[in-house]
Amino acid sequence: MSFKKVLPLLIAAAPLALLSPALAQTAPAGPAAGITTQLPRGAAPSHYAIEVTPDAAKLTFTGKATIDVSVATTLPALVLNAADLTFSAVTLTPAKGRAIKGTAKVDADAQTVTFDFGQPIAPGRYMVDIAYAGIINQQANGLFALDYTDNAGAAKRALFTQFEAPDARRFVPGWDEPSYKATFDLSAVIPTGQLAVGNMPVKATKDLGGGKSLVTFGTSPKMSSYLLFFGLGELDRATKMAGNTEVGVITGKGNTGKAQLALDASASILPWFNDYFGVPYPLPKLDNVAGPGQSQFFSAMENWGAIFTFERALLVDPRFTSEATKRRIYETVAHEMAHQWFGDLVTMAWWDDLWLNEGFASWMATKVTDKLQPDWEMLLTRVDGREAAMSLDSLATTHPVVQKITTVDQVNQAFDAITYQKGEAVITMLEGYAGEDAWKTGIQAYMKAHAYGNTVTDDLWKAVEGAGAKGLVAIAHDFTSQPGIPLVTVDSAMCKGGSTVLTLSQSEFSRDQKDKAPLKWNVPVKAQTIGGEAQRLILQGKGTVTLPGCGAYVVNAGQTGYYRSLYPAANVQALAKDFTRLASIDQTGLLADNFQLGLGGYQPIGLAMDLIDAVPATATPAVMAEVPGYLASAHAMLESDKAAQGRVLAYASARLGPVLTGIGYDAKPGEGAQVPVLRQALVVTLGDMGDRAVVAEANRRFAQPALLDGPLRNTWLSIIAKNADQATWDKLRALAKGAKTDLEKSSTYALLGGAKDEKLAAQALDLALTDEPGKTTSAAIIAQVGAEHPMLAVDYVLAHRAQYEALIDVSARSQALARLGGGSADPAMATKLDAYATRYLTPESRKVVDRAISAIRTRIETRSRLQAPLTAWFAGK
Repeated sequence: MSFKKVLPLLIAAAPLALLSPALAQTAPAGPAAGITTQLPRGAAPSHYAIEVTPDAAKLTFTGKATIDVSVATTLPALVLNAADLTFSAVTLTPAKGRAIKGTAKVDADAQTVTFDFGQPIAPGRYMVDIAYAGIINQQANGLFALDYTDNAGAAKRALFTQFEAPDARRFVPGWDEPSYKATFDLSAVIPTGQLAVGNMPVKATKDLGGGKSLVTFGTSPKMSSYLLFFGLGELDRATKMAGNTEVGVITGKGNTGKAQLALDASASILPWFNDYFGVPYPLPKLDNVAGPGQSQFFSAMENWGAIFTFERALLVDPRFTSEATKRRIYETVAHEMAHQWFGDLVTMAWWDDLWLNEGFASWMATKVTDKLQPDWEMLLTRVDGREAAMSLDSLATTHPVVQKITTVDQVNQAFDAITYQKGEAVITMLEGYAGEDAWKTGIQAYMKAHAYGNTVTDDLWKAVEGAGAKGLVAIAHDFTSQPGIPLVTVDSAMCKGGSTVLTLSQSEFSRDQKDKAPLKWNVPVKAQTIGGEAQRLILQGKGTVTLPGCGAYVVNAGQTGYYRSLYPAANVQALAKDFTRLASIDQTGLLADNFQLGLGGYQPIGLAMDLIDAVPATATPAVMAEVPGYLASAHAMLESDKAAQGRVLAYASARLGPVLTGIGYDAKPGEGAQVPVLRQALVVTLGDMGDRAVVAEANRRFAQPALLDGPLRNTWLSIIAKNADQATWDKLRALAKGAKTDLEKSSTYALLGGAKDEKLAAQALDLALTDEPGKTTSAAIIAQVGAEHPMLAVDYVLAHRAQYEALIDVSARSQALARLGGGSADPAMATKLDAYATRYLTPESRKVVDRAISAIRTRIETRSRLQAPLTAWFAGK
C-alpha cells in the first residue's frame, strides 16, 4: 500500500519540545502490539464531535469535526484516514496551550490525510479541529443518497450512511479502524421538518431559520467508527417498548405498517438476547431503518442503535412478499440485533477476525429464530449454510476462517460464505462439543470481560474452555486457523453382539486438489445407529467407535459437525431403505453430503440419486423442499444434452407434480408452517425446467393480473420473464414501470434480465444503463442476465465498465465481474476473468476472481465426468 510513502517521513522527523502539554500522563494510544493497523501508532482518538451540513440536491456536504486525541509517543504529524474529502482548515490545541494551525496533505491511494503543524507533536492530550467537505454518493458507500417515489407518486431523496468496512473516512476524517474506539457526538443542519436518525436519540433541535434546523444527538457509547450512523429524509417512525428499550422502525412516509414484522420481531428478540448474553442492551433505543433501493452486495448493516436495512430485506407487502422472504426478514433482524453485542459492544481488534462478528451473528440469528419461531424448523437451514461454506472451502482458493487482512481490498473481499456460514457451522459444532450450558456461560463471561473493547478469536475460546469445555481450544484452532473440510471415512463396519463397531479414518475433502497432502484436524465425531444412542469421539487420524445397535448408521448425527462423511455403499443403500426413520436434520444433511461426495468423485453419483429418490412423497414439507434443488442441479449439469434434460424434467414432473397438486398453487387455511416454503420450491424448480403445467399456470395468471397477487407473485413473473417473447417482455416492462411502490418496481424490473431469449437479455442490459429502472435497481437487472447468460453479461460490462461501476458500491467493484461470470461452465469465461483480473486488479484484490475461476474449472470437470452416469440414472427411471 502507498501508506508506506508517508511512514519514512514520520520516522525521520526530529522531535521538538514546542508542542509539549503539561498533561503527558497519557496511556498507550491505538491498537495493542501485534494487532494490525494501517495508521502510524502513537495517537488515538477518545471523542469525536461532528457537525455535518448535507446538501442533498447538490450531492455534497460540509463538515466540522473536533477530535480529542491522546498522543503516546512523539510524532512528526497526525495521519488520519480520509477518502473523497477536501480540507479548508485544521488546528491543534494542546490540553494547556494555544491553538496551532496546520496544513493538510491528502494521499488518495492510501486513503489518508496528513496534518502537519510545523513541528513534532509531543506526548499529551490535544483537540484537533477540522473543517472539511465531502461528496454524497449514489451507491452505498459513506454518506449516500437514495432516490425513490413516495406513495403519492412524488420524487423524493433520502440520505443514509454505510461505513463498514472502511468508509467512515468518507464522512469524517478519523482513525477508521476497529481498534480505535471512541465516543461520538453527532449533529446536523437539516431541512426543518425532515426526520434525522442517529445511533442515539435526538437530544436537542434548534430552529436556525430559513427552513433549516440543527439536530443534535446524544453521546454514543465508546464504539468503532464503522458503526456510526446518520440518516435523513421525509421519514416516519413507529415504536414499541421491549423492557426499558424503545425499539423502532423508520421508513418512508406511510410505510411503517409494512415494517410491522420487523418491529414485532425486534421487540421479542431483544429480551431473549439480553438474557442470553447476560449483558443488557446498553443504548436507550434500537431502530431498524429501511432505505429504498438495494445493493447487490449487502442487505443490512448493524450500526449501533440504528440498523440500516434495504427495504426489500425489511418491508412486507402482502401483494408479493413470499413466506420465505418473511422468514429472511425475521432472520435479518435477528442477525443485525445479535451484532449489537457481537461486533458493536465487543468488536474484533482487526478485520482478520471479522468472523467474530459475522459468524456469531449468523449463528445467533438461527438460534433465536428457532427458539421463538419453532414451527419454522430453522435448525434445518444450518445444513444449507454448511453447504454454502463448503462450496468455497472445497477449492484450493479457499481461506481460513481467521484470515490475514492487510489491505482495504482484502477487507471488502472478506465478507463471504467462509466468514458467515463456515463461521456459523464451526460455532454450531463447538457448542455441540461444549454443551449448551457451558457455551452460554463462556459467552457471558466473554461479553462482560470485553464490553466496549476489542478482542481476537482466542479470547472467546479461552472464555468457553474456562467455563468447562476442556479441549475446545485445540478443536477451535484447527477449524478456524486452517482452511478446508475434513473427510471422515468409514473404513469398516461390523455388527458384533448387538453393537456396530466402526473403524474411521480422516483425510480431506477437495473438489480440485485430491492429490495434495491432507490437513489434519481434531474432529469431534458424533455417530449413532438409527434409533440407537449417540456416541462421541475426537478423531485424530484414525479411530474406532462402538455404537449400540446394528443396521444403518450416521457418522454426523444431528449434522453439527463440519466434515463430510464417506460411507460404504451398503450403508448408503441401508440409509435409503430406512430413510423415513431418520431425524429430519439427518435426512437433510445426508442428502447434501452424499450429493456433494458424488459431485466430487468420492462415490458414484447414482448412490446420491438413489438417496434422493428414497425421499417419500409423505416426507415432511421441510425435507421435501430440498428435493427440487437437487433435480435442478442435475438438470443444469446436463445442459449440453437436451434429450437428457428432457428425462430430468419428466422425472421431476412425475415426482414433484403430484406433491404440488396435493398442496395446491394457493395457500389453504390451516396448512402447515412449512407448506408455503415447499410450494415455492416446487413452483420455482418446475417452472425453471419448463414443466408444462406450471408454465401454463404462470401464463394464466399473467393474463389475469388479479390472480398474480400473493406470496408467489414474483415467482410467477420470473417464469413469465424466462419464457418471454418480445410482446410479453414489453408487457412485463410496462408492469414494472407502472408499479405502485418502489419496492414492487425494483423487484419487477430485475426480472426482465432473466429471459432465455438472448435478444431480450441484450435489451435488458441496455435498459439497465438508462435512468428508467433507478440507480440501485440497474445492477440487479444485469445480475439476472448474468445468471442466465453469463458471457453476454460479462462482455457487456467489460464494454461499459465505467457505467457499470457507477451502479454498484465502490467497495464491491473488484468482485462484481466474478459474481456475474462465476456461475459459468465455459472455459472461455475462466480465461476472460483471468485476463480482466491481470489487467485491472492487484494480487490482493483478485481473490474473488480466482475463486470464480476455480469454481468454473471444477464445474466443467464435474459436468464432463457426470454426464454419462446422470444420463443413465434418469434413463432408468
